[in-house]
Amino acid sequence: MAAFADPKVCAVTVSDATDSTFGTLYVVATPIGNLDDMSVRALRVLKDVALIAAEDTRHSQRLLQHFGIQTPLAACHDHNEREEGGRFLARLRGGDDVALVSDAGTPLISDPGYHLVRQAREAGIRVVPVPGACALIAALSAAGLPSDRFIFEGFLPAKAAGRQARLQALNEEPRTLIFYEAPHRILDSLRDMAAAFGPERPALLAREITKTFETLKGLPLSELCGFVEQDSNQQRGECVVLVAGFTAPEGGEAVSAEGLRVLDLLLEEMPLKRAAALAASITGERKNALYQAGLARKEPAGG
Repeated sequence: MAAFADPKVCAVTVSDATDSTFGTLYVVATPIGNLDDMSVRALRVLKDVALIAAEDTRHSQRLLQHFGIQTPLAACHDHNEREEGGRFLARLRGGDDVALVSDAGTPLISDPGYHLVRQAREAGIRVVPVPGACALIAALSAAGLPSDRFIFEGFLPAKAAGRQARLQALNEEPRTLIFYEAPHRILDSLRDMAAAFGPERPALLAREITKTFETLKGLPLSELCGFVEQDSNQQRGECVVLVAGFTAPEGGEAVSAEGLRVLDLLLEEMPLKRAAALAASITGERKNALYQAGLARKEPAGG
């Protein structure tokens, strides 16, 4: 286990190709509900910087008032981030330190900030993360699902067709899946997940994390749909959905949708044995699994 470092030493970092005369852009995580999750380091940074770039200045102003911080705020949100980035870069080039915050949690994680961070790095400005709360990591830590490998999909498409297509494309993803979802779409999304992944796939709804009415409910997808449908309170607030990754059925090897697509194309032009070998070479999947999948495809309907 690494030893704890002196906080003053931690405040100094070395980034690639940065100009020491420039200020520093701090990417600061803020609480997602419980204000006690605000770190001492984050408070110090927000007090010391010359300017805070905030997703919603009115929202962040309440946070600053709570902690007695009087640093000026300026808007940095989805609609102005590209255009207004130059304003923040000018301050940074002039030697001022700037902090970037979102309404809650870690900036850039389904929140604005990517364009400003990229512009700052391209300009040779030092970018320093100040870590803290993040809803997807908090939910994963308590979900009881495999956490060694996972994939974050953010928000699913709002329209049903797009959402269903995205979920179908993830049907055979072996890593734990993590989604953010709006409360007015949570039930429809859970139903679509059950249809795409199967009703028995393990899942967990993490709702209102760190807040008064926090919910962490783990059930098979079909049962989780019923739980949310029967309790309208579960259709409110900030939602994170975690779904167990795909596992191959016992006694057989799974072939991905892409592997089957390649195999089907090759079967139109050549015998099964050769098609399976070539598909294995193209996709990296096991030749025997592809061969068995091809045999199953050649069986007569109902046979």
